[in-house]
Amino acid sequence: MVTHPGCAVLPAALAAAETTSCSGRTFLTGVVAGYEVMLRMASDFVPTVMARGFHAGPVFGIFGAAVAAAKIMGLSADEVHGAIAQCVNLASGNLECARGGGRAMREGAAVRNALLAVALARQGLPSAESVLEGPAGFYHSYAGSREGRLTYSFTGELLADLGRITDGLGAQWRLLETLFRVYSTPGYNVAHVDVTAALCERDDIRPEDVARIECVVNWLETQYPSPAFPSRRTDLAPGRERPHYYAAHAVLTRGFPVTKDVVRRIGEPDPAGLSEMMARVRVVPSHTQPLFAPRVTIFTKDGIAHCLEGTGQEFMLDYDTLASRLAPLGDVAPIGKAQYDRLARECRLIDGAADISGLIALTCPLRSAR
Repeated sequence: MVTHPGCAVLPAALAAAETTSCSGRTFLTGVVAGYEVMLRMASDFVPTVMARGFHAGPVFGIFGAAVAAAKIMGLSADEVHGAIAQCVNLASGNLECARGGGRAMREGAAVRNALLAVALARQGLPSAESVLEGPAGFYHSYAGSREGRLTYSFTGELLADLGRITDGLGAQWRLLETLFRVYSTPGYNVAHVDVTAALCERDDIRPEDVARIECVVNWLETQYPSPAFPSRRTDLAPGRERPHYYAAHAVLTRGFPVTKDVVRRIGEPDPAGLSEMMARVRVVPSHTQPLFAPRVTIFTKDGIAHCLEGTGQEFMLDYDTLASRLAPLGDVAPIGKAQYDRLARECRLIDGAADISGLIALTCPLRSAR
């Protein structure tokens, strides 16, 4: 979720599938290949790349998008290599524009550049063998070291083995480790809802019983987008769109609406007492806490400390669970609930589809009759 693979891989895969009229199975194969390459390239390097002023989403997303499109379009091994090489030339995504109040070109530009890289590769543009790990290659440029030396790490380990990128390729699937962002908020907020809600449910904690709440999180989740260039500190004063808000919301409602977007002021109004409950939440940075796995402790007024720790895997969901949790989106989707439900069914059966034209058509709002 940290690199937003769906934002890059899926648009490129859809474009390639539409232009080739490929089968649903070929489409899925391309999506899986794109995810797998992108996640393997990025997993150890995201915090270090962000600390150098780059946004890891588009920097790595271009590779996922290009590989997905190349696979769907049937490029040869040499052509796929050529596409990856051109991605090194075309990768981009800087943090400063957004930090300064502007709008950054992120995954959209990465997809455009990925399709350009694929087009150049199909024309036989030559490429070097060492574009990723060479002395002036991708990892030297974006991570600062081709030997895998890191400045920041989610786990605290400051040396990454580049050989691990391809270990178990085709047998061990990083795709299955992808978390789904079911709420419209930065990823580090998502687990606060479910862990806090599960704790309240387990111990039958009522809002009026809560004295204070402590959330221990990975320290990299408290300084967005990077400790090197923080534009938002989430471990300081409580506020909307911070972990305090989502933990407090979970205490009051034992959940959070998937149709609600705090930044855009969309969805249900906040529950009564939210500001008061937020003031009772404290976020504590930790260098040992796993990513997306807060340890939530609710201290009740009777002196009891109730604790539950996330696993970081709460949002690795199978299709049926994900579809069920996202079902309320049908009520607000531009395509309408009936078409949204048909789209969900089409996705479930896409591996058996002769082509994906039906899937693409279902993403488009129906035109009003004239």
